[in-house]
Amino acid sequence: MARKETAADAANAGRLKQIALTYKMTRKADKKIGLVLGTVGIGTFAVFLAIGFLIDHPVYLGIFGLLVAVLATAIVFGRRAERAAFGQMEGQPGAAAAVLDNVGRGWTTTPAVAMNRSQDVVHRAVGKAGIVLVAEGNPNRVKGLLAAEKKKMNRIVADVPVHDVIVGNGEGMVELKKLRTTMLKFPRVLTGPQVTATNDRLRAMGDLMSNMPLPKGPMPKGMRMPKGR
Repeated sequence: MARKETAADAANAGRLKQIALTYKMTRKADKKIGLVLGTVGIGTFAVFLAIGFLIDHPVYLGIFGLLVAVLATAIVFGRRAERAAFGQMEGQPGAAAAVLDNVGRGWTTTPAVAMNRSQDVVHRAVGKAGIVLVAEGNPNRVKGLLAAEKKKMNRIVADVPVHDVIVGNGEGMVELKKLRTTMLKFPRVLTGPQVTATNDRLRAMGDLMSNMPLPKGPMPKGMRMPKGR
């Protein structure tokens, strides 16, 4: 029993440390985070407490309001932390690969399957939607990289749909913060075994960057990528 309690205490301490670290990182990009969270929490609790006094049930509404206030604060904190994380990542090499790694279960990401001398890069993700090629860099240069990679995919896995996305803020491009949502919107056309078979064929083919050491994503140390909503 003591061991279980110790493990639980350690897990709770780890979560609190992670929350504190996330708050610290978020505050660097969002100076008003403390004020916003305080306003949301106290404001929500005050509204429910006031309603409680009006209907002569301040205790019940106060307890309920406290729970709602905690939930509302957590939601707002998560969204602002997500926005801050994307803000710090945007424009950095490898940012798209970091997002792809957090799309969700069922997706296999291979970073930097194609790259040019200007360090424009194409990443590949394979899932039930097929193959998604995600490029980041100069939009005019990456189009050639995407075309060459799509041609290669069509030779190796001609029966699998291939989608392409260019990450950026220009016309026809997908913003980094919307990349995960875009990935999940592609129609699912493959079964689990088909996804596995596709990955096996692509691994057998090998990638341009398979033997080159790559830096890990640009995530700030200790900051976890929040899930999109």
